[in-house]
Amino acid sequence: MIPEEEITAIMKILSEWNPLGKKANNVHDLDGYRTEAIDLLFWLELVDSKSEAIDLVQRLINGAFDLSLSRKECKEVGQKIWKFRRKQTQRL
Repeated sequence: MIPEEEITAIMKILSEWNPLGKKANNVHDLDGYRTEAIDLLFWLELVDSKSEAIDLVQRLINGAFDLSLSRKECKEVGQKIWKFRRKQTQRL
């Protein structure tokens, strides 16, 4: 089970980035990007590098919302998520 504090932290990163922009107001079950945060944390267990984390963010967010974000557009948030995850795994 993924700890709630980790889910909340990733939700915050995604919400601040807000890849949907104004369209986020029209997504009824968005819930602060909770589902996407959980999915990212699950799949990050299989990722070995910052580059792969960026690719994961790009694939997951584009797939979840039918977007066409470039790798460049996902780079900063992918790096933030990777950095957070690395800190969490170093605690263990």
